[in-house]
Amino acid sequence: MIEAIVAVYGDWGIGAGGTQPIVVSADRKHFRDVTGTAAVIVGRKTLADFPGGKPLKNRKNIVLSRRSDLTVEGAVVVGSAEQALAEAAKHERVFVIGGASVYAELFPHIGRVFVTKLSCTPLSDAFFPNLDADPAWTVVDEGEPLEENGITYRFVTYERIPPQ
Repeated sequence: MIEAIVAVYGDWGIGAGGTQPIVVSADRKHFRDVTGTAAVIVGRKTLADFPGGKPLKNRKNIVLSRRSDLTVEGAVVVGSAEQALAEAAKHERVFVIGGASVYAELFPHIGRVFVTKLSCTPLSDAFFPNLDADPAWTVVDEGEPLEENGITYRFVTYERIPPQ
């Protein structure tokens, strides 16, 4: 099963201008803990927002990009969702980690999503599908509200309901 992990704001926004306008350090730790040593599928623009623009350590990085000339040291670069899924099939656990276009392309293949829900709503220009409004998804785990620097957040896990 392909999984995803994402931090969303109150309107299911995930960022603006290619970055997250508000970050909670506990979410970054949660991201590291959940993705562990799994493979990750990431878009080129999201990769550029990582520290140093480099692939994540201790994970197999699969970079999805339309740029055929792109090479990324320490990562496998693929040019389509189908190629990303073929590469993902080589790994026991795989997370889609963004950005918005990568989430959208791979969304039909995602079966579980780890969502950090932040109580704030900064201006966003990129969004994740609202799983609360989608009857194909159900909450399977919902953590208690936490707070950091005046921002309330909670960790929520959703799973796709199998078709009947």
